[in-house]
Amino acid sequence: MKRSLLSLVIASALLATAPAVVFAQSAAAASAATASPSQMVLDNSQRVLTTLEKRRGEFTKNRTALRNFVSSEFTSMFDRDYAARQVLGRHGRGAADADVKLFADALADNLMQRYGSSLLDFNTKLRVRIKSESALPRGLGVKVASELQRSGGEPIPVDYLMRKSGGTWKVFDVMVEGVSFVQTFRQQFDNELTHKSIKQVAADLRNGQLQADAKR
Repeated sequence: MKRSLLSLVIASALLATAPAVVFAQSAAAASAATASPSQMVLDNSQRVLTTLEKRRGEFTKNRTALRNFVSSEFTSMFDRDYAARQVLGRHGRGAADADVKLFADALADNLMQRYGSSLLDFNTKLRVRIKSESALPRGLGVKVASELQRSGGEPIPVDYLMRKSGGTWKVFDVMVEGVSFVQTFRQQFDNELTHKSIKQVAADLRNGQLQADAKR
């Protein structure tokens, strides 16, 4: 399963955070909202893997449908603004919420455009196993440790860092084989943010002058 780190991170984040749209009744939806972080990761991972397999032919022919699927699912429960502040690090201290949102939206859109199609290569025969759920320091949330199990290969460890936002658990960082989504992009954008404003970096992401790229 050779691929860039970003492709796997996006796929993993999508698996964990996709909203449970299959619930038709409010009672069932309410039950989903109160599910533990571990249960959310497991249930949604299995659901999205099934959806990808069922719609693979459609997504292969219709990339617009694929982009819409990736974008809607990824953004629904990934805490983009909070994650963006973590990516900005020292550059985000005291930054206006509006500027952080500009950066968060530009980064997410850039990632979806460049790596969203990687989901077509994702092995839907993978099995997701939850290893543990533990509290993060200083009450920041929880870490759900999991692994993607595949036949003929070693399991791939994937950890999800989650926090309560608006009464719902949301992912703000994903760690694949110990490599953090947040830390990777913090390092990539540090130099740009040292010389440009957050608005300027967001604009560069929007117009393609700057690309989110963290291949491993």
